[in-house]
Amino acid sequence: MGDKATIYKRPVELLQRLIRFNTTNPPGNEKKCILYIKDLLEDSGLKTTIVSLDEKRPNLVTRLTGRGDSAPILLYGHVDVVPTSGQKWSQPPFEARIADGCIWGRGTLDMKGGVAMMVSAILRAKVEKASLPGDVILALLSDEEAGGRFGARYLVENHAGFFKDVRYALGELGGFTLHLAGKKFYPIMVSEKQVCWMKLTLRGQGGHGSIPVRGAAMARLASVLARIDKKRLPVHVTPVTRMMIEGMAGNLPFPISILLRALLRPPLTDIVLDVLGTRARAFDPLLHNTVSPTVVRGGEKINVIPSEIELEIDGRLLPGFGPNDLIDELKNIIGSEVDIELILHEPGPQRVDMGIFDTLAGILQEADPGGIPVPLLLSGISDARFFSRLGIQTYGFTPMKLPRGFNLVDLIHAADERIPTDALDFGVQTMYAALSRPRD
Repeated sequence: MGDKATIYKRPVELLQRLIRFNTTNPPGNEKKCILYIKDLLEDSGLKTTIVSLDEKRPNLVTRLTGRGDSAPILLYGHVDVVPTSGQKWSQPPFEARIADGCIWGRGTLDMKGGVAMMVSAILRAKVEKASLPGDVILALLSDEEAGGRFGARYLVENHAGFFKDVRYALGELGGFTLHLAGKKFYPIMVSEKQVCWMKLTLRGQGGHGSIPVRGAAMARLASVLARIDKKRLPVHVTPVTRMMIEGMAGNLPFPISILLRALLRPPLTDIVLDVLGTRARAFDPLLHNTVSPTVVRGGEKINVIPSEIELEIDGRLLPGFGPNDLIDELKNIIGSEVDIELILHEPGPQRVDMGIFDTLAGILQEADPGGIPVPLLLSGISDARFFSRLGIQTYGFTPMKLPRGFNLVDLIHAADERIPTDALDFGVQTMYAALSRPRD
């Protein structure tokens, strides 16, 4: 056994090495990063399996045997990252420099930092010969940022046997500090929204650019965009969001506690969101189905008025809703004369199993006695939607104790993504504690 197996004692170094593999997706090119981790795991004595739909985009699975008193638990994370093109960084995004107490680089938060926590935890357990209550399965994945075809989806559809008897998994994103009104909350993701991508087609009279046409397709596009920008879709209070907001309100002083509770009353929700302004940005998508216009296609020549414009929309559905619900809600805002075509709908987890939430919450409270864990509905999506098909409940649990003023949500996928080095250490310790606790 070489020094590589003890890198779990140096998680900052481990994360730096992971960041320096440029796994921007597309194209991904996750192979070198995955093989580097494979080498670390095998040097500790763990056996690994590589499976792939494309050999340049592999996935790794390893298993550490426990006592068998608890069911196996799955840790999974992805090593691909989103592009940095067009962004202005204070530090180079793939050099993993340390500055101002942070490791800077693409993937520090999403999610090579979480991968470093998981790898460190399983290496520690193996090297130190820990007696864990149940088996630990680690799956390191490609392609999460572009749909999971080469990663989690491929594993679930073709290698489900790896995950036999798994009921709970730890993945992204949760267990990070959220500062609000002098309190520290630790949201733990237990469910997520659903992708619902659509294409809108707007038509109107075309013609020569020298003869203006009023009410043409381009003008209709402007009207549709303005309506979407000004109006929210209807309010829906789903169970996880209710648990989250009630948990926060119950620990906050007046008047913020009253304002938060008012978010749960649909006639008042949007009024309160407007009053809170940017402070409520994180709550808004948890209380509505949402639509974000992202791509416009139309027109071929500057002197030709187009008769047809296509607008692609990134729609996100709350749990329990389907594409037709979103289409009906959107038509109520923009009108029924616009053609709406469903491009993609990927159902999210259909049920929530809170079986080990209290265990994870207790671990966070031990690590930070002033912290208050609450459930979280993720406004985005993760690979949890694929593992849920196997009956596996994912908890977003990549714990980070963050300082006041460090806004994690605004840094993910953005320029200057970074993680405080002590937050990474915090995550490694709490991740290891999660593996050590009994599970039903």
